[in-house]
Amino acid sequence: MEKATVKKKKQVLLYYCVEMEDVARKIASESDSIILHSINWRSFADGFPNLFINNAHDIRGQHVAFLASFSSPAVIFEQLSVIFALPKLFVASFTLVLPFFPTGTFERMEEEGDVATAFTMARLISNIPISRGGPTSLVIYDIHALQERFYFGDNVLPLFETGIPLLKQRLQQLPESEKIVIAFPDDGAWKRFHNQLVDYPTVICTKVREGDKRIVRLKEGNPDGCHVVIVDDLVQSGGTLIECQKVLAAHGASKVSAYVTHGIFPKRSWERFLHKNDEKAFTYFWTTDSCPHTVKVV
Repeated sequence: MEKATVKKKKQVLLYYCVEMEDVARKIASESDSIILHSINWRSFADGFPNLFINNAHDIRGQHVAFLASFSSPAVIFEQLSVIFALPKLFVASFTLVLPFFPTGTFERMEEEGDVATAFTMARLISNIPISRGGPTSLVIYDIHALQERFYFGDNVLPLFETGIPLLKQRLQQLPESEKIVIAFPDDGAWKRFHNQLVDYPTVICTKVREGDKRIVRLKEGNPDGCHVVIVDDLVQSGGTLIECQKVLAAHGASKVSAYVTHGIFPKRSWERFLHKNDEKAFTYFWTTDSCPHTVKVV
């Protein structure tokens, strides 16, 4: 008789930046195959990084991943230094997980002199050294503009994931009596997400110029009597979401909620969505932990 062979599950050594430590620990708790490894994030007296990869000898021949957060320019250089070093330690493969691609909103030139920083960041990441296993696997969630996948060179293999399955899980937990309608704040959001939300009726809003102002209007769909969930990839000041909520409520929506994968909220703009004086403009506001600083503050 032949002995049955049990395929051993691939073990992944997961390194992480300081900001992503809590997220990394949650990920590791989901599987025995994910082993956390740490970096000594130190600085010299002049403020430049003084970095050390712990257990560097032990990772030879291992599958290695790094969980990054480019939340501000101040932390990008030190992480890139580690990201460029890890594949050169004779690892079997290297994966970079960057949940939020922060320069994604600056992806094109509208007039001569504009700097498309998304392209600059993509060029930097594309120069990550090739590991023994080949090009780096790059995982990004809900990148702002789909054409940005073409900004990356052949040294990396971009994999674009989405947080929408998390939203669908949450919507399924709502009372069955609630009629859910998905709203998109503009045509761009509709193009990006509508194929993943085909089980729900949809509403599309649009922005039009009236003088110096940009006004949000209902383009198509009927929100009357429904719990309308606005879906987009990210929120910053929240102005567009608030204007969409007003339009949807004016057209009869019984409730309005919002989902974004990336809650950026600069200058504490999340406070605009707090319930004050029993005013509940948004019933729910869902986001992921792709921007961990925001999650902790909120």
